[in-house]
Amino acid sequence: MSRTRTAILASMALIAGATGAAVAAAPADAGISAIPCTVDYKVQNQWDTGFTTAVTVTNNSAAKSSWAVKWSYAGNQQVTSGWSAKFTQSGATVTAANESYNGTLPTGGSVSFGFNGGYSGTNALPTSFTLDGVTCNVDGGGGPTDPPGPTDPGPGTGTKVDNPYAGAKVYVNPEWSANAAAEPGGSRVSSQPTGVWLDRISAISGAGGKMGLRAHLDAALQQKGTGEMVVQLVVYDLPGRDCAALASNGELGPTEIDKYKTQFIDPIAAILADAKYAGLRIVTAVEIDSLPNLITNTGSKPTATPACNVMKANGNYIKGVGYALNKLGHVPNVYNYIDVAHHGWLGWDDNSGPAADLFKQAATAEGATVNDVHGFITNTANFSALKETNFAIGDTVAGKSVRESKWVDWNRYTDELSFAQAFRNQLVTAGFPAGIGMLIDTSRNGWGGTARPTGPGPKTTVDTYVEGGRIDRRIHVGNWCNQAGAGLGERPKAAPAAGIDAYVWMKPPGESDGASSAIPNDEGKGFDRMCDPTYTGNPLNNNNLSGALGNSPLAGKWFSAQFQELMRNAYPAL
Repeated sequence: MSRTRTAILASMALIAGATGAAVAAAPADAGISAIPCTVDYKVQNQWDTGFTTAVTVTNNSAAKSSWAVKWSYAGNQQVTSGWSAKFTQSGATVTAANESYNGTLPTGGSVSFGFNGGYSGTNALPTSFTLDGVTCNVDGGGGPTDPPGPTDPGPGTGTKVDNPYAGAKVYVNPEWSANAAAEPGGSRVSSQPTGVWLDRISAISGAGGKMGLRAHLDAALQQKGTGEMVVQLVVYDLPGRDCAALASNGELGPTEIDKYKTQFIDPIAAILADAKYAGLRIVTAVEIDSLPNLITNTGSKPTATPACNVMKANGNYIKGVGYALNKLGHVPNVYNYIDVAHHGWLGWDDNSGPAADLFKQAATAEGATVNDVHGFITNTANFSALKETNFAIGDTVAGKSVRESKWVDWNRYTDELSFAQAFRNQLVTAGFPAGIGMLIDTSRNGWGGTARPTGPGPKTTVDTYVEGGRIDRRIHVGNWCNQAGAGLGERPKAAPAAGIDAYVWMKPPGESDGASSAIPNDEGKGFDRMCDPTYTGNPLNNNNLSGALGNSPLAGKWFSAQFQELMRNAYPAL
């Protein structure tokens, strides 16, 4: 529940008389023009040790080219991270000053910003605010169910666009931002946008004291201001979810397709269809990993698992994805992107063609059509390098192709960018619209630091050439859990390359992929040995060590050691 500061503070004007004495004047009937500024301070979400606040300031005095808002707390509240303003704090006093892009504040104009804070004891609301040293009154503002007021963000255009990221800000998840900012050096990236994972039914309303879907969308409206805003949601709760990786198994059994439809997808679609959110551009990453499992981990393949064979036989992955695309795709401002794994999963000739056909099958199931698909996302929560700059798929050494190297292993691609661009063309050939775009998750594929090669390896053999030059330093391309040595990748950006709608951080850096040892839980997440650094592997990674970091928590939980390593190895460097 949100809390809004509602007390009205008298704005007193000091007028000097002829005798030089100061006289307090409080004009009773001068109207709004007598109030130099108003502040709406709204606590949108609060938990035991922290809170998220949105602030809107309206200037009723002379136009400004820069501004600073100041207030003081009665308790021990501390601002930990923020957006749309530069925050400083001295003791109990907080100052929020304009960014370079929002310093202009005309007469009658408003500006909005927000922040995460920490506290212990009670979180009393501030009682006094100033704008450039002048005391403001405090506007009662509106709660989450109130109609929009004159200073609320506008509805936006609501018009479907070719690339939702173009010309738009992207939502900064306050909960992830607070975790990142609490880490030493984390403020360097805590304002980056990341995905919101809806990975169980209770996440829709908010599980374990965390923000629910409506709370995130309301926070996005506050961050949006008067421009365009993208909100990134990972829709991830299929029955029998991720049949080949125990760490990300879910709460629904293989046959619970009806529960998936009525208790997971239908409530999400209903919230997204609320007219209140019509001005947001809502990007969904639909059901990570599950469809690719039907290509590589079924039948008589050495990588097949019984659970994946069950899901292929009952068709509930196909039905579930089709249903999600249909229901979510009917919301005009939703942009569906289907997960298509990564080049180290589907980059081989015998995988990519059947995968494109399978995605087409899912996109036309349960009432969905290919027009419900805006694009596809690769490398979600994975580590594949964006670009391998030190060797190319057409290179040869001593008469052998790079494809024959142990690392590439006859794959058609060496990195995510080349795979995403080529696979996009293959998907169009399979029947998807020519305008589809691709997203690439670059949250953990930077591979910087001292281990990053500066050039190609020696041309002694094709293996020395590739091994010495490869940017992706994993032991094996099939390793996926909390990889040691990984770094933050390219920062989120729109339209970075041909056919690519955006580089995104869909996986919030610092959130674990899975526990390194068994941890009892009520989230359906099992212990997968691929998250154990002592595990010597299976056919999925050609029986290599897992390459995982030790002492990791359950999937989705904060993993400080991993976050610190990701920052150390960031590329571009922080």
